[in-house]
Amino acid sequence: MEHKQILDSLSEKETFEIAKKLAEQARAGEVYCLSGDLGVGKTVFTKGFAAGLGITEPVSSPTFTIVQIYEEGRLPLYHFDVYRIEDIEEMEEIGYEDCFYGEGVCLVEWADLIKEILPENRKKILIEKDLEKGFDYRRITIEGDV
Repeated sequence: MEHKQILDSLSEKETFEIAKKLAEQARAGEVYCLSGDLGVGKTVFTKGFAAGLGITEPVSSPTFTIVQIYEEGRLPLYHFDVYRIEDIEEMEEIGYEDCFYGEGVCLVEWADLIKEILPENRKKILIEKDLEKGFDYRRITIEGDV
């Protein structure tokens, strides 16, 4: 069943906690597509998601490596940042299929850039600012099969 949930976050801490709760429910083989403008809090979200999987090592955006793998949690986390991908073949070279269809959970930033290879069954997470509601306010929309 397609499901859509809209959550309000008033701080980085709340964004972290929303992501942490989401990851606590995550199952092997799930792909989460994370989108939002630069500076909207995707890295904060990812850190919370990692914490929800039980990962304690520092989490950073893999802007130049495309994928960062964290294996110490309840499930492996494959954190992709495909912002700098120029050709879909780059994803094949790093073996994305082993991540997308493996035993871990994938979190893909800028997923729209590789939509032709994304699995049909995926969750979409959109983080948006709304300055009328305050500088730290974020609207987090989660869509996908539940």
